[in-house]
Amino acid sequence: MADVKALGDQLVELTVKEVNELASYLKETYGIEPAAAAVAVAGPAAGGAAAPEAKTNFDVVLKSAGANKLQIVKLVKELTGLGLKEAKDVVDGAPKTIKEGLPKDEAENLKKQLVEAGAEVELK
Repeated sequence: MADVKALGDQLVELTVKEVNELASYLKETYGIEPAAAAVAVAGPAAGGAAAPEAKTNFDVVLKSAGANKLQIVKLVKELTGLGLKEAKDVVDGAPKTIKEGLPKDEAENLKKQLVEAGAEVELK
């Protein structure tokens, strides 16, 4: 219990920037957001409901193509196997789901490729 108390004391001393960095790290590394972590730490809700399970599958959502639309269209075509017109329609229709139900590492890799090309992407 002393280790938990020491950890709590350290957390209280974090700056806002450090708290944001910690939240980003938890999300990127473990796929949990601070609100989800609070529920998991608190345990089951009143009435005996089970704690939520960690998310294992993610949807990759294109929020915006950014300034480099042509490159994003080509990348969406390559990543999805769609034709050029269909890939353009997906990009034009953003926000739009690119792929659904991917494992975390695969979804993060896809997101990374799209972000590097200039797109705005989120995992859901």
